[in-house]
Amino acid sequence: MEKLLGFANGALLASTIGLLATILLAYPYASVLPMAGQIVAHIGTLIFATGIKISYVTRLVSLKQLGRPVH
Repeated sequence: MEKLLGFANGALLASTIGLLATILLAYPYASVLPMAGQIVAHIGTLIFATGIKISYVTRLVSLKQLGRPVH
């Protein structure tokens, strides 16, 4: 479970950074991207948001299995 917790924490960090990057590309910098880039940025926003949710739930499950407080 320690490995799963480490993986979940890393995935949570990576998904958060990816979400912020795709939000920046999809909205403030949309004018410098071609249409295909904008489409990829919008799809990436959905994928990274889902990654945050899945990694957070995985983190909660591993904390509960380890007997640590779940906040």
